[in-house]
Amino acid sequence: MPTRVKRPSILLKLGTTVGLVGFLGYLGYHVFTGAFGIESQKDMLDEIAVLKARQAAFQIEIDAYKHRIALFDPQRLDPDILTERAGAMLGLVQPDRILVVPEEG
Repeated sequence: MPTRVKRPSILLKLGTTVGLVGFLGYLGYHVFTGAFGIESQKDMLDEIAVLKARQAAFQIEIDAYKHRIALFDPQRLDPDILTERAGAMLGLVQPDRILVVPEEG
């Protein structure tokens, strides 16, 4: 009994090729326009620059607060600053002194 080998259909090969090329096109599209694609990377870099600038501004503000807190350290407390702040807060100033009040902001 002779056996006959069945040749694969040309449509099967063509369908597989078209499917794989379509899948490659899908992947290629998302490389450029996906959430982490090349175009989104530019937006992310811009956002990183903005956030670093905000971080620097917050760090300056934090350092200013740390400096103001350090002024109240009992080991380094300056009596002149304490007298000026107490006078400004209570509204009491000696007549021979000039009081400079910083603007709140």
